[in-house]
Amino acid sequence: MEILIKVLIAFVAVLHSYFLLLEMFMWTSRGPKVFKTIPVEQFAVTKTMAGNQGLYNGFLAAGLIWSLFISDTVWQHNISLFFLSCVAVAGIYGAATVSKRIFFIQALPALVAIVLSLLF
Repeated sequence: MEILIKVLIAFVAVLHSYFLLLEMFMWTSRGPKVFKTIPVEQFAVTKTMAGNQGLYNGFLAAGLIWSLFISDTVWQHNISLFFLSCVAVAGIYGAATVSKRIFFIQALPALVAIVLSLLF
């Protein structure tokens, strides 16, 4: 089960690394294909805001990746739960305020990892 939990943590970290790339570096090129509900003309004017969001996603990914390399199991568990909780809260907030899809893409994988981490 420990391997599955680490795979889920890594999966969430990869997702947030992708969000970093998308929001910081591909916002005006790939962004309109991903966020179809946003008018195309809004991408150029929101580029700085998206970059800021991307940076925060990068911090979440970095924390999750860091947690995978902590040798003390108690600290590893606590750090991963902290960053997974941050991801879950952000995903739930995004689902409530922007799109319900965000729950399934962002919050649900983090919540599954949290539940498994707490059970095993």
